[in-house]
Amino acid sequence: MAHVYVSAVIDAPIERVWAIARDFNGHAAWHPFIAESHVEDGFAPDTVGCVRNFVLGNGGHLRERLLALSDVDHSFTYCILESPMPISDYNATFRLTSITEGGGTFVEWQARFDVAPEDEARIKEQVGRATFAEGIVALEAYVATT
Repeated sequence: MAHVYVSAVIDAPIERVWAIARDFNGHAAWHPFIAESHVEDGFAPDTVGCVRNFVLGNGGHLRERLLALSDVDHSFTYCILESPMPISDYNATFRLTSITEGGGTFVEWQARFDVAPEDEARIKEQVGRATFAEGIVALEAYVATT
């Protein structure tokens, strides 16, 4: 099983970052790879079990289910139901922690998934660097403008 872990610091209070990040369907507003997104069947984007259905800028299509959301822990966990990537059993967690000195926010985004050995390095780079790390940078920029 492959594991990807990315962490960073966003220079904003946790309440501001979480207000944006907790919206499971809000990534289209801040993530540079998301072209469009909607939650299926009219569910609210913070309803555990809801499915977000989205298209990437390159035309790729994904569906992900929200498995857990905690306003206390400032975290959510989700799984991929459909993806153009050659992966299976994908589960990811996005978590924020308040930095007590300075008022910033520590961000952790990690995933575990099965992938064929010949695809592992490429997919880990795609998920870790291109999706998680670039997403955190974009989230910080978005938080700064709201």
